[in-house]
Amino acid sequence: MSEKDSAQASPGAAGLPYPRAMDEGRSRNMRANRRAGTKPEVQLRSQLHRLGYRYRKDHRLDLPTGVRVRPDIVFTRRKVAIFVDGCFWHVCPQHGREPTRNEWYWSRKLRRNVERDRLADQALADAGWQVVRIWEHEDLRSAVSRVRAAVEHAFDDAASV
Repeated sequence: MSEKDSAQASPGAAGLPYPRAMDEGRSRNMRANRRAGTKPEVQLRSQLHRLGYRYRKDHRLDLPTGVRVRPDIVFTRRKVAIFVDGCFWHVCPQHGREPTRNEWYWSRKLRRNVERDRLADQALADAGWQVVRIWEHEDLRSAVSRVRAAVEHAFDDAASV
């Protein structure tokens, strides 16, 4: 029986059948992955809060084009959306790697993640939002500096209107 045939019968969100886990430990590990509240995201939020920044977390934005986006950190008045992307899930050019097991499933899924990211970036930009994407491996000081620059730049633009 091929890997494809051994997939579970229930389809995933994209209509593809989920592949069977190699073992219970790996299955438990994958279930532990969170959509929001990851360690790098929490560290960034904590540091921004310490510096006096107030924001919304995991806030859904319904854009005029019909696209729905859920950035990790949102400065609504300044129209700045921050995403903290995981290296595996968003195919980091530095740390991302091709899956070696069930590649028929994972390669397609990861490619869709990247396409969705690009669509979200474009839809946000078209709606007048500034997007900052931070990789999970990025130095916290650097990430905070990039967010502060984006927020202050947005403030300067709003003040000049």
